[in-house]
Amino acid sequence: MKLFFIEFLEILSIALRAIRANKLRSVLTTLGIIIGIVAVTTMSTAIVGLREAFLNSISSLGSDVLYVSKFPWFAMGDWSQYRNRKDITLEQYEKLKKMIVTYEAIAPTKTTFGMNVKRKEKTVESSVVYGTTEEFQQTSQIELTEGHFMSGMDVRAGRKICMIGQDIVKELFGAESPINKDIKINNAPFKVIGVMEKQGSGFLGTFSLDGMIIMPLKTFESIAGEARARLRIDVKVGDVTKLEDARQEIISAMRIIRKVPPNKPDDFAVNQQEAFKQMYDQTVGVIAIAGIMITALSLFVGAIGIMNIMFVSVTERTKEIGIRKAIGAKTWSILFQFLIESALICLLGGIIGLMISFPLSLIINQFLPTAMPLDIVVLALLISIIVGVVSGFLPAWKASRLNPVDSLRYE
Repeated sequence: MKLFFIEFLEILSIALRAIRANKLRSVLTTLGIIIGIVAVTTMSTAIVGLREAFLNSISSLGSDVLYVSKFPWFAMGDWSQYRNRKDITLEQYEKLKKMIVTYEAIAPTKTTFGMNVKRKEKTVESSVVYGTTEEFQQTSQIELTEGHFMSGMDVRAGRKICMIGQDIVKELFGAESPINKDIKINNAPFKVIGVMEKQGSGFLGTFSLDGMIIMPLKTFESIAGEARARLRIDVKVGDVTKLEDARQEIISAMRIIRKVPPNKPDDFAVNQQEAFKQMYDQTVGVIAIAGIMITALSLFVGAIGIMNIMFVSVTERTKEIGIRKAIGAKTWSILFQFLIESALICLLGGIIGLMISFPLSLIINQFLPTAMPLDIVVLALLISIIVGVVSGFLPAWKASRLNPVDSLRYE
């Protein structure tokens, strides 16, 4: 074992000397590998970063929450079949609440965007406004930093009260506490009873959740109009393992409530967070396959280049190989020498590729979220070594099989 280790170090030393003796050639040889590694790491960092941002952006939906609505989130086929469905109604919500048992909270919800919010001479536009009930705090997992959430009495009375996000607080109140202060939403007077904790951006950064306003459903309808926003029903199951059971229970109940005949398809949709993940994975999967093909092509071209250079190197060093064999170098020693040399050249290309892709990912991060975890770095280096070993095998095999007598006579 000790003898093998000493011989391995000697082989490594010879390989490093050969690379140093042909620095420019070694660097130029790695260009294909560099391009391939830059491509694979940049693509991977973008995909990982986008997935993290995507999961963060849909986290507000809740993995244990089902959303009953008129439309599926990702409609397939003829859109008119969904458009002609009857709207979900408040009466249907009341019936569903009585019929199902597998849930922790259930809230009817209407949503709209861009309401005008004023306080004295200051004005701001909300990002999203929810009209709902007191159970929305559980279905949406909203946390407050100040004040309290609306009560069942507030909802039933249709009081003009609201909970607002951090962006609205900052624009209208600055450092002042907004609790029990008056604001106007679409010119209707409201009292602020709660401030939501900072939540960041909504779906893939398309809007700010900190510009959110929540108010009682009746109040929402009085300022937005009953027909302006469609009702959906948010059902928090509480236990992810019971999600499918709850889903089937809701479907059965809604078919009865909406009087859907047994031989007809559902005229409603039960959506969940998982639908977003599946659609995202399908879309990114296609992009990833295209990226892998481009990367594979670049690595293949790089591998061919390295193979050619290694064949040239074997030819140039035929006499050296003959001398090594004549003084007792074994076949596997010659084989290892050229394999290690090829792997080191590719590893050099991988390191240079990472040195390029890291600052490149920081630039891309200004426009799209990126992340470069350690496993991507390790994968890039591992790919470099594998490409080096594969592309260097035939030249190394040729070198190891040379006849020492013929090699010594080679000029």
